[in-house]
Amino acid sequence: MLHVLVIHGPNLNLLGRREPEIYGNESLREVNRRLREKAQELGCRLTFFQSNCEGEIIDFLHDHRLEADGVIINPGGLTHTSVALRDALAAIGLPTVEVHISDISQREEFRRTSLIRDICIASICGKGIEGYLLALTELVQQLATKG
Repeated sequence: MLHVLVIHGPNLNLLGRREPEIYGNESLREVNRRLREKAQELGCRLTFFQSNCEGEIIDFLHDHRLEADGVIINPGGLTHTSVALRDALAAIGLPTVEVHISDISQREEFRRTSLIRDICIASICGKGIEGYLLALTELVQQLATKG
């Protein structure tokens, strides 16, 4: 059974309360519930992690690199600033899909650059919470064609 790491970066613990006009009204718990349902449909296993700390996310990636087949990550603000996170994703060598609830290409100038996009197999932006489900489907399809 495929094993996928789902990583939620800084401030995503506040989903449903933080700027709902941008990020919607669903909580992180709801996002994870919907992902679990989709994973059951697709026949894969998920491990969830959320942190507001860059180093904790990097440690999580390092600690789980040998047991996972792929990664879905919404790095939040680290998308635009963290060379260390980019390096960690590149170092572990797992197929990764980047997810953003909002369309970062249509937001403030500083949000338009993703430091991880070029090392990801896909980037899904602006699809709201559905973007996570699309990311899981895309990742599982890509992994199935490799296997």
